Amino acid sequence: MTKWVYTFGDGTAEGSAQDRNLLGGKGANLAEMSNLGLPVPPGMTISTEVCSWFYKNDRAYPDELSEQVNSALAHVGKLTGRTFGDAERPLLLSVRSGARASMPGMMDTVLNLGLNDQSVQAMARDAGDERFAYDSYRRFIQMYADVVMGLDHEVFEDILEDEKARFGHELDTDLSAEEWKTVIARYKQTIEEELEQPFPQDPVEQLWGAISAVFSSWMTARAVTYRQLHDIPSDWGTAVNVQAMVFGNLGDTSATGVAFTRNPSTGANELYGEFLVNAQGEDVVAGIRTPQSLTEQARLEAGSDRPSLEKLMPDAFEEFRAICDRLEKHYCDMQDLEFTVERGKLWMLQTRAGKRTAKAALKIAVELADDGVITTQEAIRRIDPASLDQLLHPTIDPRAVRDVIGSGLPASPGAATGEIVFTSEEAVAKAEAGHKVILVRVETSPEDIHGMHAAEGILTTRGGMTSHAAVVARGMGTPCVSGAGSLRVDMRTETLLTVSGPLKKGDVITVDGSTGQVLKGTVAMLQPELSGDFGRIMEWADTARRMKVRTNAETPADARAARSFGAEGIGLCRTEHMFFEGDRIVAMREMILADTEDGRRSALAKLLPMQRSDFTELFEIMKGTPVTIRLLDPPLHEFLPKSDEEIDEVAAAMGVPADQLRERTEALHEFNPMLGHRGCRLAISYPEIAEMQARAIFEAAIQAGEDTGEHVVPEIMVPLVSLREELRFVKGRIDAVAGEVMQEAGQKIDYLVGTMIELPRAAIRAHRIAEEAEFFSFGTNDLTQTTFGISRDDAAAFLGTYQKKGIIEQDPFISLDLDGVGELIAIASNKGREARPEIKLGICGEHGGDPLSIHFCEKIGLDYVSCSPFRVPIARLAAAQAALDG
Repeated sequence: MTKWVYTFGDGTAEGSAQDRNLLGGKGANLAEMSNLGLPVPPGMTISTEVCSWFYKNDRAYPDELSEQVNSALAHVGKLTGRTFGDAERPLLLSVRSGARASMPGMMDTVLNLGLNDQSVQAMARDAGDERFAYDSYRRFIQMYADVVMGLDHEVFEDILEDEKARFGHELDTDLSAEEWKTVIARYKQTIEEELEQPFPQDPVEQLWGAISAVFSSWMTARAVTYRQLHDIPSDWGTAVNVQAMVFGNLGDTSATGVAFTRNPSTGANELYGEFLVNAQGEDVVAGIRTPQSLTEQARLEAGSDRPSLEKLMPDAFEEFRAICDRLEKHYCDMQDLEFTVERGKLWMLQTRAGKRTAKAALKIAVELADDGVITTQEAIRRIDPASLDQLLHPTIDPRAVRDVIGSGLPASPGAATGEIVFTSEEAVAKAEAGHKVILVRVETSPEDIHGMHAAEGILTTRGGMTSHAAVVARGMGTPCVSGAGSLRVDMRTETLLTVSGPLKKGDVITVDGSTGQVLKGTVAMLQPELSGDFGRIMEWADTARRMKVRTNAETPADARAARSFGAEGIGLCRTEHMFFEGDRIVAMREMILADTEDGRRSALAKLLPMQRSDFTELFEIMKGTPVTIRLLDPPLHEFLPKSDEEIDEVAAAMGVPADQLRERTEALHEFNPMLGHRGCRLAISYPEIAEMQARAIFEAAIQAGEDTGEHVVPEIMVPLVSLREELRFVKGRIDAVAGEVMQEAGQKIDYLVGTMIELPRAAIRAHRIAEEAEFFSFGTNDLTQTTFGISRDDAAAFLGTYQKKGIIEQDPFISLDLDGVGELIAIASNKGREARPEIKLGICGEHGGDPLSIHFCEKIGLDYVSCSPFRVPIARLAAAQAALDG
């Protein structure tokens, strides 16, 4: 019989941390803590395999599951001295998700399950606290009705606010048992009216409703979006953890909290977290009440007059601190923990590797390596390459004038400026229209995930450092200020009320996620210095990696930025980008409009010194490292004016009739220019263009070599080759120009001529093309387009639908399609090496900065990857991880 359910508690478990794929992250770590003898409330984990069964069998369960759940419930009841469904000593349960990868706030939870009109009375007698029992019952009704029955939690919040106002209370904790009974009656009445069914009183019905709700939450829109953003496969599924309840809301000797063994924003080696007295865990992360500091040091730094856990419950705090130290040493990593203190007794509810900012991840990895806890290779593996992007965000210039309009908690570092928006939908719409926005909310919820992703920064007026906004923003690397209590959001008028006056939607603010300040207007920013812990990790990574990392750059600014990020050359210089400014576009248009070769050469002669100057500066900046220059690629009509007004303006400037310009533009128009007269086809039709560019490259190489003393070896890339004869023709013209320049200069020039492999035919005939090419550079943007027959510019209209419907896991323009495009690259690489063993192989499409694609490049033995300047650090680290993974 297949085993679907695994128990844990009382110092033993039927699993361990190694069973993460089967038990999910939460279940595996609960089992591990139980095996370590830590105080864990007993429970069971229903495995991720049940989730797969659930979705494959129309949301049905295996026949054996019910029996195994009942057996596990009996085991938990024996350990607790309680019985599930019993009217006198009821066993109450929490039902939580637990996916293999942490998805904070994305999945559903139900607490206090098993309460009904009878068992709540037994709970009151047993605890000697009627108010506590009915508070727990109303929480259960509210949560169950929302998660399982589908009645929005705001309905219950409105009722609660009404009743608090009627009773004259401000806080939930002010309500008496009798007042809670009144609230509960209204809750149950509302459920019956809205859903036309009573709130279920049968604990067994409650349990299976909750289990099904948690499994169902795996496919909610917010969970699907989160998985897409974090590349979590949908077929992993979630486990369900059913655990005996422990209560942090049993009076002033009870509490609940969330903690990190180190600061998740900075990486500082200090206990970091928050707790609430007389509360349940959801109260902390929901941001409904302002939490208190765990340590006395944190309380003093926060300027709070409310006691820390260290002072309030010293015995529980010392036990907790010792457990934190033990778990960090056991897992060799910073831990994120949840705990409850029930009448002075500490219980551990969760441990997992804590989410952290990139800055914190670097510091923690370096310190653990320095302390000998992990190796430098493990330190390299610990850093998510994509997270390094966080370090490239600007920070506020310390010299800038700060017009502070409010402050909150520094929930996620970095600074961002943007227009105020109050809804996630508007954040997405504005961002798609090219606006930078700050999402301003009272508090965020999982439904805001799309807006949070679109925003430059996030501001909430409620919530702590472990609220939903804070945790999700840190994971995204988005600057966030949470709990800015001096600010007020008025959704009716779409206004942010500040001490300096109201701000409307569209007004510009700046959030400083490193200090917690909210500033009016735009503020001067500074780029971060990538040194210290970052420098050490990069140094270790550079030692570990095999592949070189180049950059895609054609401007001096991009080249300098890439060099500062550690680029080892230029893998793609797109020369067409150099033709669109000032006098250049005029000369380019003269060349295109010319009716004769002499006319074209005359116009190209004007472009030659401009191109030579461009290339000279790039060669000098790159200081002798390889520079791959692609000859003109796009069709000529892209350089010509489009509208009648533009045509008239250009014609007047060039001194040619507007009709002549219009006719030439129409003659050059192509129905499908992506597959038309471009790339090497231009160089074959108009060899003089390639000759001018080749001369500019060679003359620049000589000049840069003389200026810097470095040996410059340019690499000239011929684009869009599909036939060996195409490359042979263009290479012949390049070689002829090289001979002329060498004779004129009286010196030898070393250079390479190769091609960009971006067509399927070129990939499968690579052995013939390699007879002429000294290097291949895989242009994966076009290779993906031509392999799939999909336009990159138009694909966004349907690829999102493909992902949601499970047809594809990832956008192939973001992460390389390994089975199709990747197979073509592998074929071309092997065939190219067969024909020319010393051939140089690289990749220069956008995939050159994608960690998963970089792993593939390492696997097939490419010599280098090339990516945009700001992705160079990501590529360096990903290449090291790929080499270490073998």
